[in-house]
Amino acid sequence: MEALLNYLADQGDRLFGLTLEHAAIVLVAVTFATIIGVTTGVLTYRTNAPRQAALRITGVFLTIPSFALFGLLVPFLGLGTAPAVVALIMYGLLPIVRNTIVGLRSVDPAVVESAQGMGMGRYRRLLRIELPLAWPIIITGIRVSAVIIVGIAAIAAVVNGPGLGREIFRALERFGTPTSVPQVLSAILGIIIIAILIDLAFVLVARLTTSKGTRA
Repeated sequence: MEALLNYLADQGDRLFGLTLEHAAIVLVAVTFATIIGVTTGVLTYRTNAPRQAALRITGVFLTIPSFALFGLLVPFLGLGTAPAVVALIMYGLLPIVRNTIVGLRSVDPAVVESAQGMGMGRYRRLLRIELPLAWPIIITGIRVSAVIIVGIAAIAAVVNGPGLGREIFRALERFGTPTSVPQVLSAILGIIIIAILIDLAFVLVARLTTSKGTRA
């Protein structure tokens, strides 16, 4: 513990910078994964074949080993932030797509029919009725996706991506030295803190954006 505290004191500024990089790449990936995932769910939830295809494809993304996926993207995107962000988006899609589909399909058909009887068109029903009712389930999927991405983002260092993964890989290269263990622990601590803060942020966002009538 003393060695960890000393390392944090000596390298605090640099670690803080890496933590900000890590949080930034996670937020970018979650934002794009949310846009793509919710859109995919909205476009496919009504029809069985497109729905199953979307779930299977995004499910396959999540089964690809992270080292392999990052490596496959390098020839097309080079090293650095680009392959890291693309890979993280791919890993974050399944929970969002699945929860969007589940949420929209769980809306009571009677409510939708009542809105239709009031003269609401399909897109108006989607925006005014279905998406708001499905939102608690959708945001849970986004929250799960964000936590997944926080952890996988550390491996982005293998393609020179930003974030705390760089600290972990540097420590592994110097394994056996007096500072290697505190170096790894400090990076892990930063990742845990980011995951907790993002999770708490989504809890707050869910409460602020979910109507009282649809809260569990």
